[in-house]
Amino acid sequence: MDEARLEETPEGVVPATGGWFIMNLSQIAWETLPGGGTWCSFEAPALPSPLLGIGVHVLGPGESSGMYHAESNQEGFLVLSGECIAIVEGQERRMRPWDYLHCPPGTAHITVGAGAEPCALLMVGTRAPGSTLHYPAEPAAARHGASVPVSTDSPEAAYAGRPPVTPAPSPWPLTGRDG
Repeated sequence: MDEARLEETPEGVVPATGGWFIMNLSQIAWETLPGGGTWCSFEAPALPSPLLGIGVHVLGPGESSGMYHAESNQEGFLVLSGECIAIVEGQERRMRPWDYLHCPPGTAHITVGAGAEPCALLMVGTRAPGSTLHYPAEPAAARHGASVPVSTDSPEAAYAGRPPVTPAPSPWPLTGRDG
């Protein structure tokens, strides 16, 4: 396997070709969305992995990583620093550094930043052809602004009206943290 060619862009470093690579969170390209935190993905934008999605998502207090949803693939979330609330199958659970949330396929879930500091989550999810998503209306997630008002299977409907995703500078290392 060849080493990927890394390319400097205005947003940060991205893999420009397939292959293996080593990148630092302080240099990688990040994106942001008002109320949705800041995140990076460890893959080439033009060459997404057909098997695995992985990245880091930084959530400020009250920010959610998306809308409460269940999907046909497995996902996992490891808190690297800070705190968040995981809403899983309608239940709220506080997560702190080194807590791990395992979501088998079909598990309804979302994470919301909590506490006074930003929360950094390592997020990983499997990918498969024909994957499905469902966004159920969930009162516990709605209390945090992270639920659709009416259940849908459409990501376009779930995220209608949200501002566009924009490039962002790396937040790493997090202020006051070792990273």
